Amino acid sequence: MAKNILETIFKSSQRGKIWQIFLVIIILAIIGGLVDAGNYYNKGVDYVANSYNINLPKAKEVPFRLGLDLQGGTHLVYEADVSAIEGKDKESAVEGVRDVIERRINVFGVSEPVIQTNKTADGDYRVVVELAGVKDVNEAIKMIGETPLLEFKEKSEEARELTPEEKQSMEEYNVKAKQKAEEVLGKVISGGDFEALAKEYSEDEATKDQGGDLGWITETQNSDIVGIAKELKKGEATKKLIQLSEGYEFIKLEDERIKINPLTEKGEKEVKASHLLICYDGVEGCESGLSKDEAYEKIKKLKEEAIPKNFAELVRLHSTEPGAKENEGELGWFGAGVMVAPFEDTIFTQEVNSISWIVETQFGYHLIYKQDERDVNEYKVRHIYIDVMTTEDIIGPQEDWKNTELTGKNLKRASVQQSGIDSSLEVSLEFDSEGAQMFEEITGRNVGEQVAIFLDGYPISAPTVNSKITGGKAVITGSFNIKEAKLLAQRLNAGALPVPIELISQKTVGASLGHHSITESLDAGILGLILVAIFMILIYRFSGFLAVISLAIYGILVLAIFKLLSITLTLAGLAGFILSVGMAVDANVLIFERIKEELKKNKPLSLSIEEGFKKAWPSIRDGNFSTLITCLILFFFTTSVVKGFAITLMLGILVSMFSAIVVTKNLLMLVSGAWLEKRLWLLGVKKNKHEINEEA
Repeated sequence: MAKNILETIFKSSQRGKIWQIFLVIIILAIIGGLVDAGNYYNKGVDYVANSYNINLPKAKEVPFRLGLDLQGGTHLVYEADVSAIEGKDKESAVEGVRDVIERRINVFGVSEPVIQTNKTADGDYRVVVELAGVKDVNEAIKMIGETPLLEFKEKSEEARELTPEEKQSMEEYNVKAKQKAEEVLGKVISGGDFEALAKEYSEDEATKDQGGDLGWITETQNSDIVGIAKELKKGEATKKLIQLSEGYEFIKLEDERIKINPLTEKGEKEVKASHLLICYDGVEGCESGLSKDEAYEKIKKLKEEAIPKNFAELVRLHSTEPGAKENEGELGWFGAGVMVAPFEDTIFTQEVNSISWIVETQFGYHLIYKQDERDVNEYKVRHIYIDVMTTEDIIGPQEDWKNTELTGKNLKRASVQQSGIDSSLEVSLEFDSEGAQMFEEITGRNVGEQVAIFLDGYPISAPTVNSKITGGKAVITGSFNIKEAKLLAQRLNAGALPVPIELISQKTVGASLGHHSITESLDAGILGLILVAIFMILIYRFSGFLAVISLAIYGILVLAIFKLLSITLTLAGLAGFILSVGMAVDANVLIFERIKEELKKNKPLSLSIEEGFKKAWPSIRDGNFSTLITCLILFFFTTSVVKGFAITLMLGILVSMFSAIVVTKNLLMLVSGAWLEKRLWLLGVKKNKHEINEEA
């Protein structure tokens, strides 16, 4: 049978053309399905690869872009101060602000950065910014409104020591602080009410009135406090004097739990892993000498050899990552948001003590060995803080460094690269010609000394100068993860705002509200599709069933187009998509009714199908084209929310016309023949000797 179908497909007959179109439709549906559900397909591929050692091609995962109302985010309104700008240049300056803000927003990878400028009736200029998916709103506000201050400083000889009187004053203060701490310790040990003691004795003004309540905190938020809390049982307080760098701490652990991710409603995880990297020519900092194809073939062979027992040895022998021979590719413990997306998508779904299939990132090809996994715990803690005096409290911050003439204004470009020593991430800086000359002079007079790099007043790196550096290049080193390094480089590249701006309004949409909106929209859409499918099958029977198949293909293709064209989905956009489903059904209804009319004239089935589509087309065309014109008007003359509705409705209509005129017709022509001719009741009609009557 398969042989007969293949022969039919490749014939140039009318029947062969129908099969050829059907084959194209199936291919489009498969491609669309892979785009829509690529992550599920790839998980299956990984399972097959790990379980049966069978290599299957993977689909490129394309995520949906969700708008502010679905993903959550923030709506910010800024007022631009253009008082110092000439009248004719004000609009240009505000547009410049918009451009700089847009570059800065790209740091966050938001779903749909909507940045608009407008002029109020009072003549004020405003910039409206919508950031979908931004979790740290305060960081977003800081990023938009500020330019990072980059400074290069050299050693200063102006630092001073404490006078004898200052030393005595500090010692007396600290003796009293210790006595106070010992008094608190005695009351804690004797069972005193911790909350009341915090209100009475604690010197942390931020938590004193709340009885020392720090709320729920994790180890990454406060490692010192959590380190103490880990040694306690629920309801227990510290029973010894603990002095940290800034003062004495008394801790009471009130509760402990696994931290829940509000989007997934599941516990957050940390993983311990190592990896083997094979980079290739074209990847920044790679000197493997391999082409991309050669690198893939090499890591593919290594995957066949790799097991947990020999993984470290394979890393030492083959990994192209600098420092891999010493550290064996160890990454230690890390949580979500630290590694690049393809790496995290694999490691957090991978089984413990397993080696992943090949993962491609911007650094090359990886094999990932997942060694262990654990929950991220958070602790509900109260504390009593007793301050001690330090040298800095008396003198103030020591001016160990003095400014040089080199600052961020001389920066030409910043980029992320890997260190050739220990494979850690660093930010490479390249200065303009003036900056290069100044940098050469600074390093020339500080050979053997440190030159510090300050960002926004804080030292982030203080390397020792081994020799005069020419060429105008430097690096910022530190404990960067990929996200932090990219953020710093992009901030430095963003540039300064043309005019000052002031935040005058802020509204936030919670991620949980967006998640709720998505869930309700999906439920409504699925229920609607089910009801439509039942209606079509009950009324039009077999042709209704074919229409349902056509609508399924329509849905697959539309969602794939939304992903491939990076169409941002908002609630209004989802409404446009669901409305287009109704219009797709309407087209099928028109076609089936026309087919019935032709059958009532006692025409053959195949001719009735051709005539039905031909006569239904003008109605479908006019109805859809008028709606398309409306969509274009909405797109060009309305706001962003309505634009989203217009775009999704317009794309849905175009694909619905394809599904009705091409897919539905092809399916009907494919099944038409003598068998169906004798069973017209399957199409909702019945035939007797005199006429063809429509069946109710």
